[in-house]
This record gives sequence, structure tokens and C-alpha cells, in this order.
Amino acid sequence: MASAPSVTSLADEVNCPICQGTLREPVTIDCGHNFCRGCLTRYCEIPGPELEESLSCPLCKEPFRPGSFRPNWQLASVVENIERLQLASTRGLEVEDACPEHGEKIYFFCEEDEAQLCVEQIQKCLVCLRKEREEIQEIQSKENKRIQVLLTQVATKRQQVISQFAHLSQFLEQQQTALLAQLEGLDKDILKQQEEFDSLVTGDICRFSTLIEELEEKNKRPARGLLTDIRSTLIRCETRKCRKPEAISPELGQRIRDFPQQAIPLRQEMKTFLEKLCFELDYEPAHISLDPQTSHPKLLLSEDHRRARFSYKWQNSPDTPQRFDRATCVLAQCGFTGGRHTWVVNVDLAHGGSCTVGVVREDVRRKGELRLRPEEGIWAVRLAWGFVSALGSFPTRLALEEQPRKVQVSLDYEVGWVTFVNAVTQEHIYTFTASFTQKIFPLFGLWGRGSSFSLSCQEGAVSLL
Repeated sequence: MASAPSVTSLADEVNCPICQGTLREPVTIDCGHNFCRGCLTRYCEIPGPELEESLSCPLCKEPFRPGSFRPNWQLASVVENIERLQLASTRGLEVEDACPEHGEKIYFFCEEDEAQLCVEQIQKCLVCLRKEREEIQEIQSKENKRIQVLLTQVATKRQQVISQFAHLSQFLEQQQTALLAQLEGLDKDILKQQEEFDSLVTGDICRFSTLIEELEEKNKRPARGLLTDIRSTLIRCETRKCRKPEAISPELGQRIRDFPQQAIPLRQEMKTFLEKLCFELDYEPAHISLDPQTSHPKLLLSEDHRRARFSYKWQNSPDTPQRFDRATCVLAQCGFTGGRHTWVVNVDLAHGGSCTVGVVREDVRRKGELRLRPEEGIWAVRLAWGFVSALGSFPTRLALEEQPRKVQVSLDYEVGWVTFVNAVTQEHIYTFTASFTQKIFPLFGLWGRGSSFSLSCQEGAVSLL
């Protein structure tokens, strides 16, 4: 690179012939000479009879048109670089100095920071930028995979909905046909009994009308004629009892009253349909039990390994590598390497007690202090007396409508979601987003005399209705 004297000689080469200063916005005219745009503009504005037709170059006197000069961007760039070199020289910097920190040859000078830049610094910046780009690309790749999993799940749910509704539609059509057939049968039976009733009543009316006419005719005779054959007429009137027939038989009336019972299978089928649909759209209930090999000695497990109670008295438990020795926790016996699973935990806390529910990686630390946070492979919430906290990088107290007594934990392994919901009110508690690569186990922690928890009696089944 050029030394300080050579920089000065270069600067002399880029001076304006008019102002003798460094070219500013250099422009070129027809003859090829370069001038400052401002200097040449003012030169062209000098009054004279030859303006517009006989302007000549200030150097070579060659004629040029006032509007013919063109910007010289390449020369402007050269001028800018020469000025930078001049600035570095005036500040006492040798342009070929070596970087005192890295021993590298200096190539650049930063005007804003007034600091020298070497290749080593540029390389460090490149390394950092490339690393950040790789991290962003990795995040993009993970999120794209998560999106593909969700799209697959949505497609599967769509097929399940179509299948279940097709089955329901067929069943409803069959039920409609059967119920309408029964109603049509009732219609026919009602009309038939109506016809029989009308025939019976019409006959009775006719006979009563005949007797009435006969009596009315005899009543008009003289006293001696009135008694003629009156006895037989009166006998027929006295022996003729008035019947009170029913249009609808008791049996048909009972059939009409019992018809709503025919819809009971439909009601049961609709309930089954909703249960099955919700089951297929929701997470799969996990059949889990507690692992006594991992249980802290202060946790008392039930014989069926589905309940745990806190005790200040240590149990006589062997100190195995799998067992928690400081954190009063226990894991489930079985873990997950994929799929969508859910289970329900019933929490019963004494005053001052707490319960932790969530999931952990298989290699979670079992000995010594256990830091309950995602960086340690733990995604959980803590239910304490009067409040609930999400155990993230920094615990966060959650604002909930009510303290949950039943917590539904749901794991979507492929998507990386761990969701907590109040199993009674269905209020959302918290959701963690992670990237799982190891086997994941349900985690349960407990503290406080008299506090306990149990797994749902339905083995994690979700309440669907």
C-alpha cells in the first residue's frame, strides 16, 4: 500500500483545475477533462455573448455544450479512498503497520470508532456471524419439522372426523328410517281404530235415533193408542244401555306414550360417537404407575403404585443410581419416545405443602440438588398452597381463576409440547415448547406433611363430556 508521501502525490492528481481543490462530485466534459460539478456549473454561468454555443474547456479550450458533462463515479470513488488514506496519515498511522494485538497487517481504518481493523478481527466477526446464521438455520429446520408434524396430525384428524361423521350419518339415516316406519305404523293403527270407532258410534247413534223417533211418534197418539205396543218399546229402551267406547285402545295409547323410548339407542349412540371422536382428536390416555426404584425415601407409595404420600420419616430404601436422594421426587415406570399422551394427577395439599408435576429426560440428574428448569431437562409446574408456578428458566407465578385440584398433563413428543390443564374446569395452565431427543418420563414431586397425590382412577383417561 502507498506511504504518506505517495498519498500526497495521489491527492494532487485528483485536484479540480478550476478551484485547485480536491474534486467534489467530479464530472467529465466532451474533451475528457474532469472538474467539480459546482465549479463547472458556475463557469458555465459566466455571462458572455458566446454562452450556449462557444463554451470551451478551461484547460484545453476545446468547445463543449453546457449540458453535456457526465458524472464520473469511478473517479469519485478514487477521490474518496485517497481522502481516507490522507486521514489515516494525518492521525499518525502507518497504513502498513501491523496490528499490535494480533500481529496482522492492517488493511482498514474505521473513521467512526477511530480504530485500526485487521484481518483477524474480520475473521472473528465472520465466525460469529456464521455461527448465528447456523443457529437460526437450525431453529428454522426444527420449526419446519414441527410444522410438518402438526400438518400430519391435522390431516389425520381430518380423516378421523370424516370417518366418524360418515359412520354417524349412516347410523342416523338408519335410525330415521326405523323411527319414521314406527310412526307410520302408529298412524295406520290410529286411523284403523278411528274407523272402527266411527262405525261403532254411528251404529249406536242410528239405533238410538230409531228408538227416539218411535217414542216421539207414540207420544203423539191419543191416550188409548199410546198404550198400544208401548210395553215392547219401553223394554227395548230400558235394556239398551249406553256404551262409552274409546277411540284409542289402551294398548295403542301405551305404544304412543312409549315411542320416545325408541330414541334411547340414538342417545347412547350419540354419546358413544362424541366420546370416540374426542378420544381420537385428543391425546391418548397414558396407563402409568409410579416407579419405586426412583422414589425418594420420604415418599410413601401405595401398593398399586398409583398414590404417594409425603412423610418426614425416611424409608429403608436402597441407594440405587436411579433413586432421587435430595429432591423428593418419583418418576413413572414407563417413558415415551414418541406420540401424544395424557394423564391426570389428583393433588391433595396440606397447609404449606407443594406438588410438582411434569416430564423429564431419561438422563435427568438423580443425585444432589435438582434444578427444576428446562435447561436441566425438566418441564414442570408446581402447585403450592395458594398459587401455581411454571418452572421455566425463571419460575413464573401464574394467574389462574382457581387453584387446580386435578391437573391434566399432556405430552406431544414430536411437536415438543408439554401442556397443563385444570382437568375439572378445562382452564389452560401453561404450555412448554421443547425439542425432545431422549426418552421422556412423567415426573412427580411432593413436599409437606399430610400432602399427597394420586393418578386418576381412570388411568389418565380424559373427561370427554
